[in-house]
Amino acid sequence: MDTAFQAADPAPSPLPRRRLLEGQQALVTGANSGIGKAVAVALGEAGADVVVNYVAGPEAAEAVAEEIRSHGVQAMAVQADVSREEDVEAMYEHIFATFGTIDILVANAGLQRDAAFERMTLAAWNTVLGVNLTGQFLCCRAAIREFKQRGIRREISRAAGKIICMSSVHDRIPWAGHVNYAASKGGVAMLMQSLAQEVAPHRIRVNAVSPGAIRTPINTDAWETPEAYAALMRLIPYKRIGEPDDIANAVVWLASDESDYVTGTTLYVDGGMTLYPGFEAGG
Repeated sequence: MDTAFQAADPAPSPLPRRRLLEGQQALVTGANSGIGKAVAVALGEAGADVVVNYVAGPEAAEAVAEEIRSHGVQAMAVQADVSREEDVEAMYEHIFATFGTIDILVANAGLQRDAAFERMTLAAWNTVLGVNLTGQFLCCRAAIREFKQRGIRREISRAAGKIICMSSVHDRIPWAGHVNYAASKGGVAMLMQSLAQEVAPHRIRVNAVSPGAIRTPINTDAWETPEAYAALMRLIPYKRIGEPDDIANAVVWLASDESDYVTGTTLYVDGGMTLYPGFEAGG
């Protein structure tokens, strides 16, 4: 395969999206760029009203909301730092005042503060764990409270609520130099499974999506040159970089009734990265 050509190749054309989520309300955290933006737009295309959460960049968040509204649904941008309990509570109060309820939470907000372990500061550790793990706890807790007290809206969905936790292949693959990030995603995996086990009797579904290498602005160093792309392809058996829409398609399916019997599951959307391609020839 000509990896230099593939690096410059345009993203695959998006597939038509069915209105699987008509009449539902969704919250996507960290939705003003990258994967979060693609997910938020896809949920709107699938018929959901969408709350676009952001912590910085209100203009970008409003642009995402405007794009979502172009699909004939409602959307609004809401600022909140998901690592702060008071911000999360205020965000949900605003959602309930505007949309009345919530059916879908995509806990996507996340960040990195990379360093060699011995040089990693406590602030860098706490920031990553605060957003990536505590942020998911806070957003999931508020959603679960609403799902439980409201129950199932049978005309809308078979489930009382759907949560999709955004994780990473690094909930399984160790990542030297990124210990705080990998630890946070490992925590997300067990948070998701334990929560899914606890709330399944209430007909609340909790799953996760673990992306591999995705073409977003935050990781341009990994794919923008032919040399970088060629190195990346050694880690991906499917021999292409993932696109934000690859993740969005998985999220829409997990949020829909087509996956009604799926809970406590992590869907790895990674082109086979978790197949450990270094061992394809026997190690």
